[in-house]
Amino acid sequence: MSRSTAFLTNSVSSAALYVITFVAGFIIPRIMLTAYGSEINGLVTSISQFVGYFNLVEAGLATCAVYALYGPLSAQDMKRVSAIVSASRRLYNTSGYVFVSLVVALAAIYPFFIRSASLSRGEVGILVLAVGCTGAMEFFTMSKYRVLLTADQRIYVLSLGSICAIVLNTAIVAVLAKFGVSIVIVRIVALSAVFIRSIILWLYVRQKYSNVDYYAAPDTYALKNRWDALFLQILGSVHSGAPVIIATVFTSLVAVSVYSIYNAVLGGIAGLLSVAITGLFASFGDVIVRKEKHVLQEAYQEFELIYYMLITWVYACSFILIMPFIRLYTRNITDVNYDVPLIGVLFVANGLMYNIKTPQGMLVISAGLFKETRLQTAIQGLIAVFGGILFVQFWGVAGILVGSILSNVYRDVDLLFFVPRNITGLEVRKTLYRMCRIFICFVVAIIPFQFVTVRIDSYMAWVKYAVATGAYVSIVVLLGNVVADRATLVNAAKRLLAVISR
Repeated sequence: MSRSTAFLTNSVSSAALYVITFVAGFIIPRIMLTAYGSEINGLVTSISQFVGYFNLVEAGLATCAVYALYGPLSAQDMKRVSAIVSASRRLYNTSGYVFVSLVVALAAIYPFFIRSASLSRGEVGILVLAVGCTGAMEFFTMSKYRVLLTADQRIYVLSLGSICAIVLNTAIVAVLAKFGVSIVIVRIVALSAVFIRSIILWLYVRQKYSNVDYYAAPDTYALKNRWDALFLQILGSVHSGAPVIIATVFTSLVAVSVYSIYNAVLGGIAGLLSVAITGLFASFGDVIVRKEKHVLQEAYQEFELIYYMLITWVYACSFILIMPFIRLYTRNITDVNYDVPLIGVLFVANGLMYNIKTPQGMLVISAGLFKETRLQTAIQGLIAVFGGILFVQFWGVAGILVGSILSNVYRDVDLLFFVPRNITGLEVRKTLYRMCRIFICFVVAIIPFQFVTVRIDSYMAWVKYAVATGAYVSIVVLLGNVVADRATLVNAAKRLLAVISR
């Protein structure tokens, strides 16, 4: 399978996964709000985020292991592949024991710091354990298989397993909530979905990689960069988890619920965008390992242009459509006000500023430059955390988002210069022009909608409005980029058509 074909296959399967994740991300919170109320929804969100932070005990292992496997897989050196996978298995097991210990400690401590009017302290503790079990099973069962499949550009297998798990999990939550089953029992029963995913991946890997010895003599030296990769993982965790943690500590569970609803929408959009790069880490990593500089420059410029067009379209549409959707989604929910346009605007701004650096960040990971970027990564994380803590005192949840936006702006500027200097050798001004074009097209696209008031009282009406909006924004984005960067756009289109025809 060629790089382009592998990318397309992985992208299509990842797109299916994220569409289902996106839909489930709306179904489950709505069920939580109507069946259990905003407080329980905020509680589950808060616990999930705390447990999510414990995944840091993985210490960048996945990123480092995938990078270490590029070379051996390219050379079909299965002995070395076995040694690296074996080392990953041992380290994942060690990390798993630490993870379990942290979850147990959280289950003992968390109930004494968070008050719930619906659950007793004992039930809150059990809920923590139920949420933590999902992560524990990942460490002890499927992590070693995931890094192998990712490095070998077979992400579509991971997508299939995850799709089955999400569908089953959503069905379990919907059915049990309808019958009024306790949220604690719901989360325990939902663990069965994780087992389904594990079985699917185990069966595939056992057949496809029968020549890989997971208990071979481990090559731990190949994973020597794991501590540097940790910083990149911390960054991802800070941006996804810090806002909820800060909101839990400095606001209330109800405010956490408000944040989680907006995050479900924009987080789902971010997940769909990640489809565009899911298969590219391994593809670009392979090009970099082979030192094919011209291929790297040409492919990267085409990808950067297409990705910037995509996020311009996505976030311009999001700016226009976010509040009408939120009003529909939370109608009849009366225990708290979810209609806060300022939060919607800030979520869109944060998503856009975060994704501007995605092409550059992808190359940093593909090239394994973890150590070289750890200082900048640490600075970005500190800006997000301390900015959020400072501004939440004045503006609540909106202040937390301001801190995240400032951290993303810093990292955007840093990577704008770092990647051309250390990886691609391309001119900075080309990327800078494309970034400026994002904001120009964005403003042109949203201006007309500031003078139009549309009444939307059903999901069908919203869908019609969204289709019309999407078509208009597409024209603006396409015209802007045809005029400014026609040659690169034509080359990218030719490459895509060639892959589809094959």
